[in-house]
Amino acid sequence: MRLDAYAERFADAGYHVLVFDYRGFGESDGTPRRVVNVDMQHADWRAAIAFARSQTGVDATKTVLWGSSLSGGHVLALASEGLGVAAVIAQVPHIDSSVSAREGGTTRWSSLALHAAWDQAAGLLGAPPHYVPASGKPGCVAFMNAPEAAGYLRLVPDGFEFDQSIAARSLFSLMNYSPGRTASRISVPTLVQVASDDETTPASAAISAVERMPMSELKTYQTDHFSPYLGDTFEAFVADQVAFLERHVPVAD
Repeated sequence: MRLDAYAERFADAGYHVLVFDYRGFGESDGTPRRVVNVDMQHADWRAAIAFARSQTGVDATKTVLWGSSLSGGHVLALASEGLGVAAVIAQVPHIDSSVSAREGGTTRWSSLALHAAWDQAAGLLGAPPHYVPASGKPGCVAFMNAPEAAGYLRLVPDGFEFDQSIAARSLFSLMNYSPGRTASRISVPTLVQVASDDETTPASAAISAVERMPMSELKTYQTDHFSPYLGDTFEAFVADQVAFLERHVPVAD
């Protein structure tokens, strides 16, 4: 989903980069598949950080966390725990579940909740997950169905078979997830990039969180949630990210 494009830019600038799939997603092992569990994803992040720091030639004291959308919230949540990271980059991050729910409309969340309750109950009886789309058209049952959600599938590489379904029970892990609540604990340089027209992770929540972060830098772009991965908007976002890294975590000579 275009994460390789960012990784290549950071590598070109002289940084070591690790990109990984969460358990149950992509090429990682784990069953059931495509269940979003925040606690498990945080554990996967900690494992990835430990692995990166163990690699030859890596300076473990200069670890930087990078995340976008949901993982943008993850990196903020993890940075608030300390973990000895040197800096954080959070792109169009998920900050506050209540704000996202309000922007998405109660009808969407109510419909999703019915599917999630069914899936959760069936799962307790050993049934495989009941899946719903990650993105869809306005009015349909999907985790993202704002008009901009059509941009999600534009990120899939040409010729790649991509199953965008997500276990409906994932809603229960996400609905109370608000990493902005602990943002004031982040004590390292943090770049937060928001999209003024974002209907998926509203900019207002991120702006409020930044105000509580003592070493934060906020950049706002007139775009939507999915455009930062492509074209000129990608170029603007990644250029600011590389510049931030060069200021705060420069590559050793």
